[in-house]
Amino acid sequence: MSEDLRTLQRRLAAFAAARDWQQYHNPKNLAAALSVEASELVEIFQWLTPEQSAAVMSEPASAHRVEDEVADVLAYLLQFCEALGIDALKALAAKIERNEARFPAVRDARPDRDRTADGADGDGAGSGSRGGSGAARPGDGAPDAPGGADSAS
Repeated sequence: MSEDLRTLQRRLAAFAAARDWQQYHNPKNLAAALSVEASELVEIFQWLTPEQSAAVMSEPASAHRVEDEVADVLAYLLQFCEALGIDALKALAAKIERNEARFPAVRDARPDRDRTADGADGDGAGSGSRGGSGAARPGDGAPDAPGGADSAS
């Protein structure tokens, strides 16, 4: 990356100050703006198949849209962190460490857990269920699971 996060935060703060926007950059407003921009990113992918979504960056027009929305999300996230005094990289590193402790790698998972070829548990609980293992899978809504909800922590 060409600029570090602190430099980008200073540039964003200077940009807002030059336009007298800092009065609007409180945590509530920044969180709302971050949510709106994240939704605009989701909108690009909303009706795409998994294959189409994986190829979105191969088309210049869609690649430009994705990059713009990613930039908007990151800009608001950095401003949000600045407003609350959060070191984003330190917070992320700590979160990764907690998740590594909470969710063991598959190779370290419980030996009694039967895994089928498609990655589903062999406990008959069905797709999207945590089944009897208690292990989270992407998209099952478990807190902190990749693709899951994280509102509890």
